[in-house]
Amino acid sequence: MDKGRMEAFSDGVIAIIITIMVLELKVPHGEDFQSLRPMLSTFLSYALSFLYVGVFWNNHHHMLNATERVTGGILWANLHLLFWVSLFPFAAAWMGETKFAAEPMAIYGVVLFMSAVAYWILQQVIIASQGPDSLLEKAVGSDWKGKLSPILTVIAIAATFYSRWVAQAIFVSVVLMWLVPDRRIERALNEKKS
Repeated sequence: MDKGRMEAFSDGVIAIIITIMVLELKVPHGEDFQSLRPMLSTFLSYALSFLYVGVFWNNHHHMLNATERVTGGILWANLHLLFWVSLFPFAAAWMGETKFAAEPMAIYGVVLFMSAVAYWILQQVIIASQGPDSLLEKAVGSDWKGKLSPILTVIAIAATFYSRWVAQAIFVSVVLMWLVPDRRIERALNEKKS
């Protein structure tokens, strides 16, 4: 199957997710900067979630560039990923609305963790479908960031019940770790061309 339809569908879903998240930012009723103060936690939750969704979108895009064909299994694995990513607006809104209370932060962490697991499953299904010498498998290599991120996220989930600041610092650290572009797939694609 052609991967173009899956890419277009995924891009559309992610665009809708971002739109839903931004709609949670309500216009303040006052006319001064103090009117923004009650919205700070909602804005910070939105900004963090926007970065996470952006990281998933960026890596998804690169992963599909290294994919030659799409199978039914890949389509279902992709839907599984989109399901978990589609929960970001709910988790982010709850976390922001409650000013980063423990339980909403823990649920946010679960959504992050399950999104990472779903991304890994999609990656493995693509590698399996493309064969043992697949470009994606060569590009992924040891994937230290992909292994470290879920571990840190589980630590952050546990930390939400002891220290919200530690949990928040871990959530931010993980997304910052992924903001540095992962060039493995680009290098593998360039090597294939030459």
